[in-house]
Amino acid sequence: MSIPAPAPRVLIRRSDAAMLGLREGATVVRTAPALFRIEGPGAVECVQGLLTNDVARPGTESLIYGAFLTSKGMILVDYWVLRDAGGLTLVADPAGHEVSLNLFARSVPPRLAKVSDRTGAWEALWLLGTGTASAVTEAGLPWPAAGRVAIEPGIPGSLAVARPEQQGPWQGVIVAPRETLDGAAGRLAKAGAAAGTPDDLEAARILAGWPRLGIEIEEKTLPQEVRYDEIGGVSYTKGCYTGQETVARLHFRGRPNWLLRGVAGAGSAPDGAPVEADGKPVGEIRSILQLDDGWLGIGLLRREVEVGTTVDVTGSSGTVVALPFHL
Repeated sequence: MSIPAPAPRVLIRRSDAAMLGLREGATVVRTAPALFRIEGPGAVECVQGLLTNDVARPGTESLIYGAFLTSKGMILVDYWVLRDAGGLTLVADPAGHEVSLNLFARSVPPRLAKVSDRTGAWEALWLLGTGTASAVTEAGLPWPAAGRVAIEPGIPGSLAVARPEQQGPWQGVIVAPRETLDGAAGRLAKAGAAAGTPDDLEAARILAGWPRLGIEIEEKTLPQEVRYDEIGGVSYTKGCYTGQETVARLHFRGRPNWLLRGVAGAGSAPDGAPVEADGKPVGEIRSILQLDDGWLGIGLLRREVEVGTTVDVTGSSGTVVALPFHL
């Protein structure tokens, strides 16, 4: 990967007290992601042949994270995939909308599966904080086990609640038509959940060390460079998918040249993104969270820059730390 040197792509400011509330309370952030529905007899087979992760083995009512790749193993777009008895719902960053449409047109035969673009008509509620489970239960919404999806019965168009299987940037997500989601948001508010902002979601993402399309994930990013092994975004046992040969070769026989790492520093966030160690450029910070007395950044650094290394970020001193961050 060739690393350019722009200013930080994401800069979020939050007080320590606000972050405590995000971690331990219940916060709901509503967004309008790129959202697609794939149904038909070959829906699972088609996605299985494209996604880095296994959608077949977990069965129905499962939540899977993964990405579609180029033939050379580079990430095109990443998805949260909600699988239910009727098909699969794919949720992506809005930056992945047009890429997804092109991929589906080329790679999903209509005779096997039908792709519906629900972007704009359907939206998502992202649930932050350890108090989420209590708020969801009090709101009368279903709360599935980790890694699973629950569909609320009797809701026209269906409302799906999903939870990631392992540590991620949020506790759960609710996906539904906009009108249905209005009702779910109202029920959560009555149950005591606070309304958050997209910046709250970004702050949680940075703390989790989770890559974002167009920020940490660029045109030539490989899955292993952005922690896919650690965050459960790739399967090495599922069989073939587009780009699988490169991913498997790197896993079994090589090492990535770049790694998504955390950098922690005191005082104000740096003005720029380039990172140096011993006077040599070693990468850049892509996303920064400014707290009361310091800052946390995530970025792509050279593989040889080890955890514990002191680095310079445009005049600000920082220490390379393992992800996710622990406050």
